[in-house]
Amino acid sequence: MLKRLDKIRFRGQKRDEFLDLAESPNASDSECNDDLLIKPRVSIKDAEELRDPAGPGSLTMAAAIQDYQRTEADRLNEVKGHLEIALLEKHFLQEELRKLREETNVETLKQELDKERSKRVDLEQKMNEILKTRLEDSPPPPSKPHGPTVNGTGEKQKESMRSKLWKWLYERFGVYIEDFRFQPEENTIETEEPLSAKRLTENMRRLKRGAKPVTNFMRNLSALSSWHSVYTSAIAFIIYMNAVWHGWAIPMFLFLAILRLSLNYLIAKGWRIQWSIVPEVSEPMEPPKEDLTVSEKFQLVLDVAQKAQNLFGKMSDVLEKIKNLFMWVQPEITQKLYIGLWMAFIASCLLPYKLLGFLIGLYAGIKFFIIDFIFKSCPKLRDKYDTPYIIWNSLPTDPQLKERNSATLNRRLSGYEKQIQPMVARGSLAAGMPSGIGREEESGRAYSTKRGPFHEVFNLSENERPLPVCENGWRCCLINRDRKIPTDYIRNGVLYVTENYLCFESSSSRSTSSKKNKVIKLQDITDIQKYKVLSVLPGSGMGISIATPSTQKPLVFGAMIHRDEAFDTIFTQYTKIIGTTPLVTVTNPET
Repeated sequence: MLKRLDKIRFRGQKRDEFLDLAESPNASDSECNDDLLIKPRVSIKDAEELRDPAGPGSLTMAAAIQDYQRTEADRLNEVKGHLEIALLEKHFLQEELRKLREETNVETLKQELDKERSKRVDLEQKMNEILKTRLEDSPPPPSKPHGPTVNGTGEKQKESMRSKLWKWLYERFGVYIEDFRFQPEENTIETEEPLSAKRLTENMRRLKRGAKPVTNFMRNLSALSSWHSVYTSAIAFIIYMNAVWHGWAIPMFLFLAILRLSLNYLIAKGWRIQWSIVPEVSEPMEPPKEDLTVSEKFQLVLDVAQKAQNLFGKMSDVLEKIKNLFMWVQPEITQKLYIGLWMAFIASCLLPYKLLGFLIGLYAGIKFFIIDFIFKSCPKLRDKYDTPYIIWNSLPTDPQLKERNSATLNRRLSGYEKQIQPMVARGSLAAGMPSGIGREEESGRAYSTKRGPFHEVFNLSENERPLPVCENGWRCCLINRDRKIPTDYIRNGVLYVTENYLCFESSSSRSTSSKKNKVIKLQDITDIQKYKVLSVLPGSGMGISIATPSTQKPLVFGAMIHRDEAFDTIFTQYTKIIGTTPLVTVTNPET
């Protein structure tokens, strides 16, 4: 736009020949037209007066006057055009300036710069004040006794040296004073990454690579303790016991750490140094696949989740055992630890540290090289006499505690029932009630679903009730492929199996007896199969396909966690009703 305005600007005469817009009066187009009309015109009478009676020269003069008037009008029109162009140019330039100011925010930047300058000035003033106060508080250097002849120039030199020294100290250490100011800690919120199968797999591989040195070190220690290499273990035992005997155990461990770092330095420089008691087994590294199908991604996530589950389970077991050890969950175990700590405390107070360190080192060497080797070779001795091993294995985890508490509660309830049964039998005989009614009939009469009694929900007889295997039912979804409406295509609910029927209770049914509930006679089943709803998922699926004469396409009960248990129950009950081996196809898809 600026180029276009430059072209417009220099199209006519130069702007310097015309008045500036700021100095020129405001005039509209109508005013300019009026000025043009007001210009003096020469009438016919005046023209006749101006004529030269002598001849044709008067005609030429009249023509010159008319040309002059025309050129003046053209000049005024040209001035008007230049004024319009200047006004447009001013308007466009103002718009560009406004846009540039909005984009750059010069004013805000100037304000921030002024604030930073004021802060810097304040900090410099504060630092100068602190340095001045410290200089004032510091004691002056001891003055030497002046002799009878005191030179004024010497005093001036001392003062100048002193000022230079303080100035150097200020320039050298004054910058670090601000680092010791107490400031509130900033709370930084870490951004969480979204779940990604590739990222999860890479993190598990990183964890495995990071834990590899620790696992190798533990494997070497275990091999050293179990005398995997007799010569290596014998040399290590002799060196260790000699170091303990002379009190060099700590220097020996420090020297081994320095040696390990030195070897790592050489390995980092490209040296091939491999020393291990147990030969390392190199695992094949699978090249990362970029294009994975949905099934491969799902299987990859399952594998990583399984490894993470096992790892977290082991870590939680260790932490829970340590917690239960210190929280007196097993008092007989914690009591041993309590007594051992008291004995160690008394020994540390009475015995000298040199003797105490010698005893601890001697016991650790014998335990590591001899006792552990015997216990690993003889597991029965370990189960009887290895106290740390017995204590650690007997420590319970939180799930084990819950199981123990539930088992003790069930034993108490069963004992309570055994005590009450004779009293109930006596009461029933005294009241003349028939005692032949079994628990099954009572439970069948009292059994009901969330919607109401079982026989009323499915319009069945009172004798029909769920089998003991599926008293609570199996959660699933019914896929009716005969229906085209999405609301009727999939229904969530619970599946029950009775002696003669297969009953599906829809979770969306509002009344006790609803049309959304499904009842299928076991005799009417023509085909039953294990079904896989989504072929892209690994495994054999989580569905059961059931065909009847009344349905064009088989009904599918999908998303069933206990699919195999439900299939076996339906198939077993179906064979009981038919009496012979039914002609039912059973498939277990793996694709």
